[in-house]
Amino acid sequence: MRKTVAVGMVGCGFYAQNHLHAWSDLGAEGAVLSAVCDRDPARAEAAGAKFGVPHFTDMNAMLDKVEIGLLDIATRMDTHRELAAIAAERGVPAVVQKPFAPTWEECIAIVEKARMHQSWLAVHENFRFASAMRAVKKVLTQGTIGTPTWARLSWRTGFDVYRGQPYLAEEEKLVIQDVGIHILDLARFFLGEVAHLSCETQKRNPRIRAEDTATIMMRHTSGAVSVVEATYGAKRGDDPFPETMLEIEGDGGSLILTKGEKMTVTTQGLTFEDQVGGPLLHWTSRPWHVSQEAVLHTNRHMFERVRDGLPADTSGEDNLKTYALVEAAYEAARSHAAVKPALWLPKA
Repeated sequence: MRKTVAVGMVGCGFYAQNHLHAWSDLGAEGAVLSAVCDRDPARAEAAGAKFGVPHFTDMNAMLDKVEIGLLDIATRMDTHRELAAIAAERGVPAVVQKPFAPTWEECIAIVEKARMHQSWLAVHENFRFASAMRAVKKVLTQGTIGTPTWARLSWRTGFDVYRGQPYLAEEEKLVIQDVGIHILDLARFFLGEVAHLSCETQKRNPRIRAEDTATIMMRHTSGAVSVVEATYGAKRGDDPFPETMLEIEGDGGSLILTKGEKMTVTTQGLTFEDQVGGPLLHWTSRPWHVSQEAVLHTNRHMFERVRDGLPADTSGEDNLKTYALVEAAYEAARSHAAVKPALWLPKA
C-alpha cells in the first residue's frame, strides 16, 4: 500500500499560495494537504475553503485536532524559531521557508532544538530544485565540461518586488538575505563549499531601508572562483525576472544559461543548445512560473524524504552552510575584507 503523509500548511500569504497549489497537486502522489493555518482569520478561512481542508489560526490547535505528518512553515522569518520549536517538541517533521531565521544564532538554535528532539527538519530552499538548475547540475555531474573552475551566477532585475511584499522596503537586510541567499546556495550546489568571500553592497533605491544590490566574489575549497550578483535595482528593457543567469567554465568546456532557460554547453570543441525549463502548470503563469514550478519540485522532495525516513538535501544542518555565506557577505561588506564563513559544530 502506498504510504501517504498528511501535510499541514502554516502561513497562507502571498508566496505560500504556491506551496498550497503544489501540495494540492502532490495529493495524487501521497502528500495530502490536510489542514491550513494562518494568524489572519480571513486568509486562513479563504485557504481552507479554496483547498477543501480545515483551517486554523493557531498551529498548536491545528496539531491538536489534525494528525499531521509534515509541517510546511511559510511564515515571516521572525516566527520560524517559535514555530519550528513547537514542531520539534511534538516530533512533527517540519520544512521552514527561507530565510531560515533573522540571525545566525537563531538558525543554530532551530537546528539544535530539532537535534535535541531527533525531529526531521529542512529548509525550503527552492532554487536548486528548479528544472533548469537540475539540468545544469546533471551536466556538471556527468563531467561534460570537466571540473568547474569559474562561474558567474546573476540575479539582476528591476521587477517591483515591493508591491507584492511591501515589508521588504523596511527590512534591515534585504537583497542578500532575501534572494542572494538563493544564489549563494546555487553556488554551493554547483561548485562546493566556500573558503572565503568578499562583498560590496549598494542601496540604489532611496525609498528603501537596506541594500538592494550585492556583488560577491568567492573562493571555493576546490579552488574554483565564483561571482554572485544580486540586485532589485536593475534597469533594463529585457528584464529576466525571476530567472537566474549562469556562466560556468570548466577545464573541459563551458555552460551558459540565458533568459528563457536556454542552456548552451560547449565540450570537446562542439556546442549544443537545449531548452531546460519546465512546462507551465495549471496554476502557474509567466513570469513567476520559474519560481512556482521549483516549489512543486521542492515540496515533492520534502514529502519523499519524510515518507522514506531520509534527510532532505536542504536539511537544517546543510542550510546553515548557505546561511553562513549570507552572514559572511554582510561582514565582508562592512569590513571591506575577505571573510571566512562560520562553521557550525554540533554539540556533543
